[in-house]
Amino acid sequence: MTKFGTSQSVLRREDARFLTGTGSYIEDMIPEGALFAAIFRSPVAHGRITGLDVNDAREAPGVRGVWTAADIDGKMLNSIAFSVVKNRDGSKGASPARPILASDTVRFAGEAIAIVVAESRLEALDALELIACDIDELPVHVETAPGGEAIHPEAPDNIAYDWSHGDEGSVNRAFDSAPYTTKLDLVDNRIICASMEPRGCIATWDGSRLHVGFTGQGVWNLRNELAGVLSLPKDAVHVTTPDVGGGFGMKSFNYPEYFASAFAARELGTTVAWIPSRSESMLSDNGGRDHVTTAEAAFDAEYRLTALRITCTSNLGAYNSSFAQYIASELALKVMPGVYDVQNTLFSVKGVFTNTTPVDAYRGAGRPEAIYVIERLMDWSARELGQDPLELRRKSFIPKEKFPYKTAAGELYDVGDFNRVLDRAVMEADLAGFTARKEASAAAGKLRGLGLCYYIESILGDQNETTTIAFADDGMVELAVGTQSNGQGHETVFAQFLNEHAGIPFDRIRFIQGDSDRIAKGGGTGGSRSVTMQGNSIIKTAREVIENFRPLAEDELEVSGADLVFEDGAFRIAGTDREIGLVALADLARSKGQAELLVTTREFTVPGRSYPNGAHLAEVEIDPDTGKLDVVKYTVVDDFGYLVNPMLAEGQVHGGVAQGIGQAVTEHVVYSEDGQLLSGSFMDYGLPRADDVPFIAFHAELVPSTANDIGMKGCGEAGTVGALAAVTNAALDAVWDAGVRHVDMPLTPSRVWSWLNTAQAAE
Repeated sequence: MTKFGTSQSVLRREDARFLTGTGSYIEDMIPEGALFAAIFRSPVAHGRITGLDVNDAREAPGVRGVWTAADIDGKMLNSIAFSVVKNRDGSKGASPARPILASDTVRFAGEAIAIVVAESRLEALDALELIACDIDELPVHVETAPGGEAIHPEAPDNIAYDWSHGDEGSVNRAFDSAPYTTKLDLVDNRIICASMEPRGCIATWDGSRLHVGFTGQGVWNLRNELAGVLSLPKDAVHVTTPDVGGGFGMKSFNYPEYFASAFAARELGTTVAWIPSRSESMLSDNGGRDHVTTAEAAFDAEYRLTALRITCTSNLGAYNSSFAQYIASELALKVMPGVYDVQNTLFSVKGVFTNTTPVDAYRGAGRPEAIYVIERLMDWSARELGQDPLELRRKSFIPKEKFPYKTAAGELYDVGDFNRVLDRAVMEADLAGFTARKEASAAAGKLRGLGLCYYIESILGDQNETTTIAFADDGMVELAVGTQSNGQGHETVFAQFLNEHAGIPFDRIRFIQGDSDRIAKGGGTGGSRSVTMQGNSIIKTAREVIENFRPLAEDELEVSGADLVFEDGAFRIAGTDREIGLVALADLARSKGQAELLVTTREFTVPGRSYPNGAHLAEVEIDPDTGKLDVVKYTVVDDFGYLVNPMLAEGQVHGGVAQGIGQAVTEHVVYSEDGQLLSGSFMDYGLPRADDVPFIAFHAELVPSTANDIGMKGCGEAGTVGALAAVTNAALDAVWDAGVRHVDMPLTPSRVWSWLNTAQAAE
């Protein structure tokens, strides 16, 4: 095993620059002399624009240009691309245009109407105040439900799509004949991503070519769409991404500001930077979650699950975002019905438009939403049926001997050993001691509860990925990848793969990402895909590099066949100390004019998806006098197949759980009846703080995946997938004896206090 190879907790290479303030984020990349953009946004949630006067803004000090929808007409397309699902009748979901700049109608407070470019950020912001915009307000619809005045003519009753999977007749018959059935209504609250670094972009036009740097999760999608919107050849658009301070799905998408800034840069023939404030980001970034669901389960006489019926309404906001229609439907379907051996399922989703900021993927992208429903339902069913919640789950687990297992959703779970993982979780969480801990909490005047979530998730995104390995003139080996780190540690993990499989010294590896010129194609980052897809690609590219250099090594060492072995980055004559390393061979190839050996670019496809799974056990304490809930004990046992860097995997789990606790306990997007965002600052929006998150005990029970050569299953979103239901189930357990029979996220003090007092008043 090499010193810096895989399965080792190698310290992150990138942290030195991050911790010393030498990272290069988007705002650090603004060149001297750049102009600054500001966006004029709708002050109302729904209305007709009856007048728009930007003349005073154009004459304001420092202003170099102001553009509205009328100004860009004929010069660029005024729409952003997105995908839609098929309705249950086979037709396509509604696809109203999503404008870059609103022309005649605004549909959410914060929608972009005009862009101002000035010599300084303050001058651009001052000019916004001089824009006169008259809007005749229309009725506003903000509820996650059909109804209200149509926001788009294409979507009567504001229904964007009506999607379903399963045999309704068969499922209904199963429920009619089942000895036991249960039913639960749930709300999956909307959240704001609030990544550490807000979105931003810098656009430069040099007379023939556009360069856009932005805070994203992959450069190719934006490169392709910029080319289409601006009618440019793809090779005339260069997109890069510097260091990114968090993405979590929200930065996967193309937003109006990127196109408007690129257009302005081309019009002015210079560089334009758009860097929003935190409040602007909270108003305009795609939100996450926001579902209302009714979930039902049917059980046989032995309490085994026989059928599931789930009906969901998903809030899309005012427009379809890139993958919004897929999140609650096709992507959630990938983990339906969780870890349970049930084939009779019906999963139906209606997506609705509302006069709110658009909604799309947030860490987990459909899988946390699905698992939250299933695991809340299983916990509720145990209470309704008088069963132990762990044992009820075990009765319906997919047995180990049934793998590979094709689910009712058509997904092929390759491997799994759910009982083994749950057994480890029971031991590590010390469930035997829970009664004593609950009694100690009671003695202190607190209510203590225990909650379980057994989750499974599916890796998403492209199953193919591109790698370039290049031997540079300065002796460094450049590793260019098609994914994009948002803080996960890719620079370290991918170097571990190259070190182990090609023997390249760790300090000789130069990491390259986020550059559409340096690597022609990539899948970007999202859906827990990066290390699995890119890691397999790196390994296979490294093997090809070794084989490409073998003939040169044979000539240099005057040996061939089995007498020439490759070990620790060097070709060696078997049984001797005579060797030549890859870096030295690259120098030799350069001197011999064999430049084709110096750069290897390959795209490889991973044949199947993998399915991380695990058990989360949470314990909470509630102060009945105030309603304040604290997560006081948290145990995770994950099956990630193979841990490339155990320390970084644990960090990913910790971060995911923290975000899950945030949604479950403190985070909640609130709109007024007229569509104004009431939770648009950190004074009003409760991100979790350090004292909201306990020590998180992380353990692994690994069953290597058979779907890829590494055996990996992905770990980036698993923490969030498991945390929502674990914490909320624990909350219900804590207040059950006080007479509370239903809780929903977020579990804020006022809500918990209200539930407790309502239950007390009903006694």
